[in-house]
Amino acid sequence: MAQAAPASGGMSQPTRKAVTRGPVPNVFDERTHRIARLAMPVVLGLVYGYWAAANRRSGGPITGWNLLFGFVTAIVFAVVLMALLTAAPRMRREVRALAWTAFIGCAFGFLYSQSGESVLRSIGMSLAVSAVAFAVFFYHYYTHEDAAGHRVR
Repeated sequence: MAQAAPASGGMSQPTRKAVTRGPVPNVFDERTHRIARLAMPVVLGLVYGYWAAANRRSGGPITGWNLLFGFVTAIVFAVVLMALLTAAPRMRREVRALAWTAFIGCAFGFLYSQSGESVLRSIGMSLAVSAVAFAVFFYHYYTHEDAAGHRVR
């Protein structure tokens, strides 16, 4: 039988080389990023407002008050999201995780309360979603940044 003979010195372990990451290529120009920074919260706000209005009417007819409720909800959501996207990079990682957790918890709790559930159930579900969101955000920021907030590569 023809088999490869082991190298001298016994069995050796394969060597692993460290993978170094270069800078992430920037596909879009600065103008596209500026437009996306404004368009993304607006689009997400419109989706959120539509969702809240649909939950509130429970499959009933669309009325003027329902449209007004959806647009006001969309504006508030988009403004708070823009403020958080602007302020979050300046925060420490723990505070940033708490800020995103509070935003997600409030947004989910508001949507859930529009479906007609009790206030206590809405609060409980919102706290459950917030706990999971905090664990995910804290883990992400803790493993990807140092204490000063600089990205670790």
